[in-house]
Amino acid sequence: PGPIYDAEGYGEDWWRTARAMYAAGIRRGDILHNSFSYHLTPAGVMTETGAARIGCAVVPAGIGNTELQVRAIADIRPTGYLGAPSFLKTLLEKAQEMGEDVSSLTKGLVGGEAFSPRLRRDLEQMGVVCGQMYASADIGSIAYESPAREGLIVDEGLLVEIVRPG
Repeated sequence: PGPIYDAEGYGEDWWRTARAMYAAGIRRGDILHNSFSYHLTPAGVMTETGAARIGCAVVPAGIGNTELQVRAIADIRPTGYLGAPSFLKTLLEKAQEMGEDVSSLTKGLVGGEAFSPRLRRDLEQMGVVCGQMYASADIGSIAYESPAREGLIVDEGLLVEIVRPG
């Protein structure tokens, strides 16, 4: 992803990601491991500002450096994860391979790629229950999942028009 050259706005939860996090079970006082990118794309910042709105501490991990991220999770003991679901699975598998305890991770908000039912089941079997968010670098959170898992909810801060040609 990126580079994205959009100007970044400023305001309390500018990208409207807090509601999606709250729906995913993230609460004040949680420590979040943020594996969304901070590099020439706003995903890391988008989710970090939503976490701040809720009252969470954030470890700005970004992407890559899998072994280093596993060590950070084992040391810091975050309760939640922000990032792509496939990278979460990679981190959990690498932790098992390294013999590191990352069981503090129990919840997460994922996005940036498809979150298949199989991947969801795999993560749950590894101890992490995740909600999902659909967002874009241009406008932030567009839709998110509730615990009911009955589809995505359009963010209340948006006015969405669905246009069908013809």
